[in-house]
Amino acid sequence: MKKLLVVALALVMVVAIFACEKAPAPEPAPVGDGGDTIVAPVTISTIEAIKERGVLRAGVKDSVVPFGFVGEKERELVGFDVDICRYIAKKLKVKVKFTAVTSANRIQMLTDGQVDILAATMTHKIERDEVIDFSITYFMDGQKLLVPKDSEIASIDDLAGLKVGSVKGSTSEKNVKEAQPDCEVISFEGYPEAFLALKQGKVVAMTTDSVILVGLMGSDDNPEDWKIVGDFFSSEPYGLGLPNNDSEWRDFVNFTLMEMWRNGEWKKIYDKWLGEDTKYYMPLSWEIELWP
Repeated sequence: MKKLLVVALALVMVVAIFACEKAPAPEPAPVGDGGDTIVAPVTISTIEAIKERGVLRAGVKDSVVPFGFVGEKERELVGFDVDICRYIAKKLKVKVKFTAVTSANRIQMLTDGQVDILAATMTHKIERDEVIDFSITYFMDGQKLLVPKDSEIASIDDLAGLKVGSVKGSTSEKNVKEAQPDCEVISFEGYPEAFLALKQGKVVAMTTDSVILVGLMGSDDNPEDWKIVGDFFSSEPYGLGLPNNDSEWRDFVNFTLMEMWRNGEWKKIYDKWLGEDTKYYMPLSWEIELWP
């Protein structure tokens, strides 16, 4: 019996060893529908894509004087934001292609990959930062009211029960509702449309960042017919909109903005569009953030 047991155990061990040697290695489990293997796409940073393409795609406004608008003489997009983008493109040694955006569609155009950067009078807000990234503040402003020169409206308090014009998708639209809950906000596609409604008496005032109001009033045929009133009732730090989670591109833009401030190029652009010799004069009362 002992001999039979030893023989049986020996046979079991031989079979087991033979099976292990002959068993094929397990195949990796297929990934994806239908057993097709999914290969993760190779992504490159925005700055690499721009250099490879040879073109910086910039989203700017086309009807906001003096930041982004079609110049009467040039017949092309010009303005403060346009010149900022031109400098960044020059720094990259690439060309620049401008695409007109609105307050309502600008973030979507960036997240869809239609543009690489937004220079579009856009306030840096926490809720927007959840979707896209921003540069450091490159322009600082606040919100006020534009009214006819003979208007008795002097502040946001005077808008209770009255209609005020703003722009769809803008922070101005939300700010005025919060600052004066008793007013009726009528929102338009753009600032020229809101200004036209004011001229036609459809609203008693229009509201947005003061520099945009300065541009509207200064470019009007009769600027003396209008006045900007009230204290700032919001803070509007403008940031350049950038694709989310791309630190290399964000750093490049930030470092370029700081360089522009240090070498005087930012001030040159500011004076060109908002200096004392322009129709849109706004005293400069702040400084850009500079890192050591």
